[in-house]
Amino acid sequence: MTRRRKWWTLGITLGVVLVAGLVTAFISASILARRFEPMAREQAIRYLRDQFHCDVQLAALHVHMPKLSAFSVLLRRQRGAKVRVDGDGLVMRLKGRDDLPPLFSMRHFYFAIDLRTLLEQRKVVDRVAIEGLEINVPPKEDRPKASASPEGGGSASKVAIEEVKVNDATLVLVPRDKTREPLRFQIATLRLHAVGATQPLKYDATLTIPKPKGLVHSVGEFGPWVADDPGDTPLNGSYTFSHADLGVFNGIAGILNSTGRFDGSLGAVHAIGEADVPDFRLKMAGNPVPLVTHFDALVDGTNGNTVLKPVRARLGKTSFTTTGAVIRHEKQTRRSIDLKVIMPDGDMRDLLRLATKGPSFMEGRLKLNSSISIPPLTGTVKEKLLLDGTFAVSDARFLKSSIQSQIDNLSRRGQGKPGNQEIDQVVSVMTGAFHLENQVMTFRDLTFGVPGAAVDLNGNYDMGADTLDFHGTLKLVAKVSQTVTGWKHWALKPVDPFFAKNGAGTFLRIKVDGTSKQPKFGLDH
Repeated sequence: MTRRRKWWTLGITLGVVLVAGLVTAFISASILARRFEPMAREQAIRYLRDQFHCDVQLAALHVHMPKLSAFSVLLRRQRGAKVRVDGDGLVMRLKGRDDLPPLFSMRHFYFAIDLRTLLEQRKVVDRVAIEGLEINVPPKEDRPKASASPEGGGSASKVAIEEVKVNDATLVLVPRDKTREPLRFQIATLRLHAVGATQPLKYDATLTIPKPKGLVHSVGEFGPWVADDPGDTPLNGSYTFSHADLGVFNGIAGILNSTGRFDGSLGAVHAIGEADVPDFRLKMAGNPVPLVTHFDALVDGTNGNTVLKPVRARLGKTSFTTTGAVIRHEKQTRRSIDLKVIMPDGDMRDLLRLATKGPSFMEGRLKLNSSISIPPLTGTVKEKLLLDGTFAVSDARFLKSSIQSQIDNLSRRGQGKPGNQEIDQVVSVMTGAFHLENQVMTFRDLTFGVPGAAVDLNGNYDMGADTLDFHGTLKLVAKVSQTVTGWKHWALKPVDPFFAKNGAGTFLRIKVDGTSKQPKFGLDH
């Protein structure tokens, strides 16, 4: 055999071997791909089942091989060969609770993983991307108790996910009352870092609050996941809440911005922060007054119960504190509101500007202690509102000249100086106790005083019918004859003894009736 023929034969042999090797490589890679898909599916389901202690359903899972030759994949022994895995229709339910909404549901997810990872004890996934995630947190009584350790002997801890990116997510707090709508929070973006089975993960989220609607940006830590009771999963962080429109609520309006921090769990959160509403107003009046609040609150995420402890607020120049709770008690379908308001030194201008149309008609200082209760009844707030408390107004002056002139005139007559025009712009004081129920405001020990005169009244104001029914006394320092000038002064002198009693120069029993717009004053027999 010639040398040329030998080389020719050797070349053909090597070519056949090379082709056979490539064919074998492609066949092996194809077999590997077919084996990898069910392997990836099984390990993904096992991870989720053990990590979250749930029943797992997966509609579809697809594996896309890397853009490398089959020969390269085999030559590297799968190391460095990234495959892309994507899935659809992932649903996770609490074990044995098909009657509840899924704990998690994902419309679509995908991730990349090294082929060699499946053969190693510790499996690392660099990044998981999720589209269309919904998280349902059931009320505490609907969360079944599970064993202390999840199934699978802790195999979930052998999987590490470095980062999770979520687009279009929804957090749903399922109410105890099945007839009520769940509370839903739309999460535009969510990033989770360093996901592990035993350590909390860091998150960065942007979500929309449903009512009042506004945008919240929050960063903090979440987890580790509590499989036995998901609502007990730890949660903490800080937030900013911007451009929330209070106009969605009945009676109030304004744009709210808030910052704060919180800690607790998915089911119960302790929040501390500040809220600012520069244009806060009551819709019935429409006058904006800046409102700033510093709050400390406990919120039960599964039923919406909120305990305030306390809220310190400033309305214009007026500071006050509020404590209490917004709670739904057993067998009640709606929440009740029970608050305590303490205002040691309020500015009447601020309060009247908020509560009345047009400019304030009075200035002065207000001390207020009141309980506010709104039971879970049907109807409007004014029909349900319960108030009980005491108040004291000091250094009061009426800013409308017609009213203040009458108060000045009462003071002149009460002091026995009816013609003294230097008695001007006198200050008034008013104290009393009040109780509001069924739209009827009952006043007890209502007193009104100016230099020289004091009025004591008890009675009711029917807010629904706008009717007044007050009875009481008028006491003047001066005698009857001293309240007038000229011939009337001398004509009334003989009757002075009949009206001078109970320590007053003039003592009269009076009544006030009519309406709030047209009150009628007269002697009461």
